Amino acid sequence: MKRFAFLLAALVASASAAAFPDRPITLVVPYPPGGATDVIGRIVAKGMAQRLGQPVVVDNKAGAGTAIGATAVAQAAADGYALLISSNTTFTVTPALRPKLAFDPQKSFESIGLIGTSPLVLLANPSVPAANVKEVVALAKARPAKLAYGSFGSGTTSHFAGEMFKLVSGADLLHVPYKGSAPAMTDLIAGQVQFTFDTNVAALPMLQAGRVKAIAVTSLQRSPSLPNVPTIAESGYPDFEMVPWIAVVAPRGLPQPVQKALSKALIDTLADPVIRDSLQKAGLDVAYQPGSVYDTKVARELPQLRAYVHKAKIQAD
Repeated sequence: MKRFAFLLAALVASASAAAFPDRPITLVVPYPPGGATDVIGRIVAKGMAQRLGQPVVVDNKAGAGTAIGATAVAQAAADGYALLISSNTTFTVTPALRPKLAFDPQKSFESIGLIGTSPLVLLANPSVPAANVKEVVALAKARPAKLAYGSFGSGTTSHFAGEMFKLVSGADLLHVPYKGSAPAMTDLIAGQVQFTFDTNVAALPMLQAGRVKAIAVTSLQRSPSLPNVPTIAESGYPDFEMVPWIAVVAPRGLPQPVQKALSKALIDTLADPVIRDSLQKAGLDVAYQPGSVYDTKVARELPQLRAYVHKAKIQAD
């Protein structure tokens, strides 16, 4: 009797997976609307919906350095109907800074695929009398603790980039955390903070409109999206690098047919020339990598960042 019940349950699960998806899918973005990950998430959601034949609904769950949205997905059923799109802010940076989380980046998630990178940009309000990294550092040293940089949240990659910059350069800048990229950008434009570290996804429209200016990017190589903007590495700090990578993940334990269907939808979405162009125009350096790469990246990056938290004495605000 027990064997029959087991076989029946297996057949029901198999049939359910084979029918996937038969209802809308939720894609959680752990930031407020309007930020870089939100822009990317909505483009990806639309493309996957077209290929899966069901709506992919973006749900913004912001807060706690992306931990609120990540926890919601980690605790959801592993059936493919709850997905998360986020950067290594969620998967390595926040766990390095906050060891007691309601999710484990290695045990709670499995990746559908990595979709690319979006280098951060050191941005300044146009009124700031500095045009390059050397001048920013000189200005900050001349006015210690008087200038501020905004990040899109305590414990995010932009926060880490700012603290790394302070450590290597000696620039004395105040950290002002925001609940997402959009409010940080608003205050930068208004002059409430003098600098921000933000993704080039968020920076490009404001740069093109002349509302902010780019000082440097945080990748080792110049970004294809901003080829005329130097790197911090080439501006006198050769080891400086902080590049967000973005992945779509699901709760660990997906049935194989569901994982396969989602992966194919993501691969086909990123292969679409129109969608790739939209993502690249938004500032994402598109480069698909299979879900298995996620585990490798987290295993390598997490201990490195934990060591850096200790060295730089970075704390959650």
